[in-house]
This record gives sequence, structure tokens and C-alpha cells, in this order.
Amino acid sequence: MTQSAENDSKPSEASGLVWVRCDDSVTTAGIAHVLQGRTQVHVGVQAPERTPSCVIICAEGTEDLASRVEEARYPDVPVLIFGLYADLLLARAALSAGTQGFIHAGMSPDHLLRAIEVAIQGEPVLPRALLLQLVAQDRPVALDKLSARQREVLELAADGLSNAQIAQRLHLSEATIKQHLSGAYRLLGVKNRVEATRLIRSGY
Repeated sequence: MTQSAENDSKPSEASGLVWVRCDDSVTTAGIAHVLQGRTQVHVGVQAPERTPSCVIICAEGTEDLASRVEEARYPDVPVLIFGLYADLLLARAALSAGTQGFIHAGMSPDHLLRAIEVAIQGEPVLPRALLLQLVAQDRPVALDKLSARQREVLELAADGLSNAQIAQRLHLSEATIKQHLSGAYRLLGVKNRVEATRLIRSGY
């Protein structure tokens, strides 16, 4: 599918236009279906006429991934790599290529939409299962200083959850979540959740 297709629904203020750059028509149709009614969608290998809010690039492997990202890159526009499953190698390659993160077909529609919103807000995106694998394989020494609760809160924050959502998930107050995050930032020597997420993913 190489033609452009934009739905008639009014886009949300947060998401605007999403460019889905895929060679496979079935995958493209699936992503477009999830986004339908939530944002405008441009599909195909040709760039849209106006600057998108987010670019999704479908990839089955890591070959030529960096060049594909560069071909679709806009200044200050997040790029997400879409895989067919939770592929840790592809997720690593996506982050190394300078994208905002990785999403895959096994994610629920709600999680996929949330991931795009988080990317547009400028935060890194990675499914929690993959994040935990990265942390387990290459855990930063600094993380050993964190308490179990601080690590749990930080991992949820890195997964794109807001403080309120984390508080609800862990049955804690939002003020307590802020305290855990602030304490974790101090121990890791970072200023915010973006820096903390990048730190734990980089294998510091």
C-alpha cells in the first residue's frame, strides 16, 4: 500500500498526523485501523504533504534500519519502529538509530495509542517487558543503589505511565510516587524521567 490515506475524523490536538511508513499492506491496515478516529493517518513510503506529529516505520529486522530512519526523519518529530513481535534486538537497534523507541504488533490498541502519545510528548518509548530485559541484561551499577520500590516506580515511569497512573497501579498516593522518583533521580544523578530512562537503557 503506497497511496496516502487520511481519515475524515478530526485529529486529537496531541497526535495530529501520523505517518505510517510500511511496505506491508496488511500491517499498514492494522495500524491505521487502531489509529482511526484518534488521529489523521498518512500511509505509504511517500512523505505526507505536511509535517507529521509522529512517524512509524515498520521493520522486520535491523538491516538498513538507520538509513530508513534517516529517510523519514523530520526535525523534532519522533520516530517509532514497529515490529511484528517483542524483538529485543530490533528494539536495541531502534534506540541506537536515534528513534524515540519501539512498538510491536503484540501490544494492545490502547498501549499502542499511549506509546504514540508518549513519543509525541518527547519521552522514550519501550514496552515494559523489553525494558525489563534490557535492565536485566545490562543493569547499570547505579541501579543497585535504588530500593526495590524506587526501581519499580522508575520502570513504570519509563514505560510511559504518568505519576497518577503509577500511583493507581501501585495503590500509593501521587505524592509518594513523586518522592520515589525524586529519590531515584538523586541516586542516579539525573534531573528527570527522560534522563533516567536513557540511563537505564544505555547500560551505564
